[in-house]
Amino acid sequence: MIKRLFKQMLVTQILSAMTVTLCMLIDSIMIGRFLGLDCMSAYGYSTPVLLVFAAVGSMISAGIQVMCGRTMGIGDKEGTNACYTVSIVLTAAFALVGMAAVLTFTNPLCTLLGAGENTPDNVVFGLTKDYLRGFIIGAPAFMAAQIMVPYMQMSGSRTRLVAAVIAMTIGDVALDVLNVFVFKWGTFGMGLASSLSYYIAFVIGVGYFFKKSCIFKLRPKLIKAPTCLQLLKDGIPTLINQVSLVLLILLLNQLLTNLDGSRAVAAYSVISTVGNICYSFSSGIASVALTLSSIFHADEDKQSLLELVKVMLFYSIAICAVVTLVIILASKPLVMLFIQDLSAVSMAKLGLKLFVLSLVPCSLNTTLKNYYQGIGRVKLSMSISVMQNFALTILSAFIISRFLGVTGVWLGFVSGESLTFIIICVFICMKQKDRLSTSTFAFIPPGFGTDSKDCFDLSITCQEDVVKTSEEAAAFCISRGLPKRTCNLLALAIEEMSNNIIHYGFEDGKAHSIDIRIIVCEDKTQLRIRDNCKSFDPVKYLKLHSSDDPVAHIGIKMVMKLVKEANYVNSLGLNDLRLTL
Repeated sequence: MIKRLFKQMLVTQILSAMTVTLCMLIDSIMIGRFLGLDCMSAYGYSTPVLLVFAAVGSMISAGIQVMCGRTMGIGDKEGTNACYTVSIVLTAAFALVGMAAVLTFTNPLCTLLGAGENTPDNVVFGLTKDYLRGFIIGAPAFMAAQIMVPYMQMSGSRTRLVAAVIAMTIGDVALDVLNVFVFKWGTFGMGLASSLSYYIAFVIGVGYFFKKSCIFKLRPKLIKAPTCLQLLKDGIPTLINQVSLVLLILLLNQLLTNLDGSRAVAAYSVISTVGNICYSFSSGIASVALTLSSIFHADEDKQSLLELVKVMLFYSIAICAVVTLVIILASKPLVMLFIQDLSAVSMAKLGLKLFVLSLVPCSLNTTLKNYYQGIGRVKLSMSISVMQNFALTILSAFIISRFLGVTGVWLGFVSGESLTFIIICVFICMKQKDRLSTSTFAFIPPGFGTDSKDCFDLSITCQEDVVKTSEEAAAFCISRGLPKRTCNLLALAIEEMSNNIIHYGFEDGKAHSIDIRIIVCEDKTQLRIRDNCKSFDPVKYLKLHSSDDPVAHIGIKMVMKLVKEANYVNSLGLNDLRLTL
């Protein structure tokens, strides 16, 4: 089920990752094609501010994935609602304060970004200022869209996510065209178009949270300082990652300005924009890894973590290798979408080809970084962020550019990402005292989770599997020394619940499966039943449909009478029922 779940989440997560970059891509194309090289340079100087807001949004979003993954993994509904409430408050506060700060201090901010002083002959300064003022209006929707993504992913509302991204893209294209050919508001209009398109995505996405079926509830009384601090703490590795990127762009813009002036900055702006779309693939894979690793780690599900590492590394290599090949083959037409100046086109084309060679190691680094964040290896996660997004990349760019000029800057990306991956491999091999393998990359400490001899795992895909699975489960329990009555009760619970799921959940004709897990500990025996059918809470259902009729809902009634504790949670579109005997 892990591989199937990963694939289901991956497409929508990649599209969701593009919510931050699609508008930037569209703006970049329209600016380069219709507004000229100076406007393209202004857009390049504005990018760090956009990334700062993206950094804060990403930090909260990652904190949500880790915290909610933890609370949903153990069935803590109050903790999940506390995370949901706090994240909304923090996002609103950051967005509004940030918007006010940019509007108040636009002039000194533009100078700080490298656009120069506010003088009559400095056209780029005015253009940079205009774009920032247009974009910052959409900061609340921009950040809100980021935090909606993990919640909608966890709830299985993937169709609405895709609809929001598509509507945002269409809206931004239409508004950019209107700005260029009708309103002619220049870079301010381009920034404003992005703002309005983010509001379109927000309006579509936010509808889910007002539905009765929404699993997240706003509970102001749950707003507490420790929860706020924990959410921010869980997202700090992602913030470090984004801040490193902002610093990298600032320093590279300065380096390129010194090497070849605004032409090199414009070329880097093109490379950076195309790169952001390319990064959406690795970011999507990494985001799925973060969500799943958080849930499986909270559940102490060692086998699922090992399977997750295998799947995420495969997709990191396979998908990004294809993206690399496509970009190399299409480098010239891609660059021509943005700029027309032939010398800048030549520079950007070569730079793009060299840049995309870093995508595969970048994807491996980013995915592993998020995975380690999800399993609590926070220091390792932050170290990877600093190495790949700042230290090793900027160091490589500075050194190689001394010999190869601007070309050396492009090679800095390949060198920085490759060196980071090599260091990760050496570090985990030394710590694990083992050669490279899936289990080495998983970095699971000794004693984590349930020992394999105390754990029974099997999947049911059809009616014929039910009896076989229940018999094997009973045999496993007998081998672990459980009383015969307990073994029979477990087998009966598996049969009753599985038959119920197949009868009501498999009828839509789609591919479904039921994962059965039994954990035998000294103090308790737990049965977990997880399926990918439509949402159904048997605990709540039985409370709502209590009846004096002894025959009504007899299967669920019988199972619930056999157990000491029953806990249900729906996450990632999966039903997860845990029964403690």
